Amino acid sequence: MRCGSKCFIVEIEIKGEKQTKSVTARTPVDARKTIRLEYGAEVQIRSVREEKR
Repeated sequence: MRCGSKCFIVEIEIKGEKQTKSVTARTPVDARKTIRLEYGAEVQIRSVREEKR
């Protein structure tokens, strides 16, 4: 975990199936990059929201 990181809720769609993942990143862009590295470029990212505590 890096300084300034937050938890983001990412809604993705893989092969027509919707999933919700929790990602720790500094910015929404970093959260998107993390999801694409994990699932590949074919995943469709529907939304990225900061988790409220």
